[in-house]
Amino acid sequence: QVQLVESGGGLVQAGGSLRLSCAASGRTFSSYTMGWFRQAPGKEREFVAAISWSAGITYYADSMKGRFTISRDNAKNTVYLQMNSLKPEDTAVYYCAATRRYSSTRVYEYDYWGQGTQVTVSS
Repeated sequence: QVQLVESGGGLVQAGGSLRLSCAASGRTFSSYTMGWFRQAPGKEREFVAAISWSAGITYYADSMKGRFTISRDNAKNTVYLQMNSLKPEDTAVYYCAATRRYSSTRVYEYDYWGQGTQVTVSS
């Protein structure tokens, strides 16, 4: 069992940056692939980024490449999402998730989810 708690969301102007954190409970955190997803009002939850358990492989949605960076610190049971050059269309609730699969970009393949943190980007 893994419990996830996101933090770091907030209101930022377009072009600004935010760093999201996701703290995980459980001694097996290092064995999970961790992902970030987001959901805007009226839209489906979408993949943002993922990082393998060893942090050796990272995956990004095309619209986030070059702007967002996912990282993890297994010693701190924490995964991060650094978001730069934010745009109004990045406004959404951002969720942290965990899966036993080695790699996944699909919502249904993630087993554990946090409660989400709101990110609002003003124009």
